[in-house]
Amino acid sequence: MTSLDDTPGPSGELALQTIAMPKDTNANGDIFGGWLLSQMDLAGGIAAAKVARGRVATVAIDRMSFMIPVKVGSVVSCHTEVIAIGRSSIQVQVEVWSTVANAAPGPVTLQSKVTEGTFVFVAIDENRRTRPVPKPG
Repeated sequence: MTSLDDTPGPSGELALQTIAMPKDTNANGDIFGGWLLSQMDLAGGIAAAKVARGRVATVAIDRMSFMIPVKVGSVVSCHTEVIAIGRSSIQVQVEVWSTVANAAPGPVTLQSKVTEGTFVFVAIDENRRTRPVPKPG
């Protein structure tokens, strides 16, 4: 038997948190994968924009995997970690965790990793042209 302290949690920085609503469901009553993907893109864009110190555009999703469905009413948390910086590109790992409050009285919650993906962004200027990512410092 393991304690909750032994359960691995999210990696990276919390970039975005929202509640999964009934309007975001698919035909099976679970949250639509496209909605999750859009939340991940927003979260990754926030992380990339911090590094770029300005506007970024999504250019690729290198890898994506869905693990378990998200239920209506779940708190959806997107965690990000910048994993590579190129001349104009920024690669961001995005994990999505879902938290469902326990139906029983008390503060117990169930937190599960539901999806993850690697997103690639490029820094762009005011004319939407690629620009170099500023050096740290």
